[in-house]
Amino acid sequence: MTLDAKTWLFVALAIFTAFFLWILAVGVNRKAKTESVRPSPKAAATGLVTAFFDTLGIGSFATTTSIFRQWRVLDDAHLPGTLNVGITLPTVVQAYIYTRLIPVDSLTLILMIAAAVLGAWLGAGIVCRWPKARIQTGMGIALLIAAAIMLGTLLSLLPGGGNALALSGTKLGIAIAGNFVLGALMTLGIGLYAPCMILVSLLGLTPSAAFPIMMGSCAFLMPVASARFIKLDRYDVRAALGLAIGSIPAVLLAAFIVKSLNLTAVRWLVIVVVVYAGVGLLRAARRERAVASAAVGAA
Repeated sequence: MTLDAKTWLFVALAIFTAFFLWILAVGVNRKAKTESVRPSPKAAATGLVTAFFDTLGIGSFATTTSIFRQWRVLDDAHLPGTLNVGITLPTVVQAYIYTRLIPVDSLTLILMIAAAVLGAWLGAGIVCRWPKARIQTGMGIALLIAAAIMLGTLLSLLPGGGNALALSGTKLGIAIAGNFVLGALMTLGIGLYAPCMILVSLLGLTPSAAFPIMMGSCAFLMPVASARFIKLDRYDVRAALGLAIGSIPAVLLAAFIVKSLNLTAVRWLVIVVVVYAGVGLLRAARRERAVASAAVGAA
């Protein structure tokens, strides 16, 4: 029996997932020698809520960041790494589900995924080495961008998309370049879902095609980015494990039982929460730089 392109994609995803699990196991074992690695109950509860709505298309990076900062789950410096590490496995589950259920051209799907992975690899290498204040600034700006995108979608100011299932020529080139940039930004904490939805809609793809593209992109890029964060110890192990544990059952509940909801009210609430968190991160970054400047002056 000849395997089609999507089946080979699933095989590759299984390999990426195995690689991630091995890297994670090594990282957790290393952490266990010096600190507790018991999954955080607050992170698990967060994952249960944010992954549910993530599976229905809202995205989870911005909402998870907002809740983590409100509950003081971890240090801001570890936010990008924790989000990538903790949300990898539920995203893999989403990718398997939606790539099977929703049709999209295999070449378009594979090339956009490959571009996002390369962008994430380069992006994670940069973000891992950033100081805390720069991470806070970057994530604060990323959250405000995410809120603006959500608002534009709610007010119908952004494109609704066409009905194509494949891209070619110049449009395919733009899609590849765009997903490369989104993959790099993903490592900073700006979710890929909403920007990817806008990208494919602008290029004439049917909006439903965004689900396998964005979830497949994240499922492949997150193990790659997470490997760098784990290697350089730029993540919170308890929060990451809690996220994974809470998120996986939420994905299955949303995908197979709930399937769809009227999310308009939820999106308005998310915008308010995300703006609040973004402003909070920018203010924290300003305080961090002020403390650093005072320390230098005192020296």
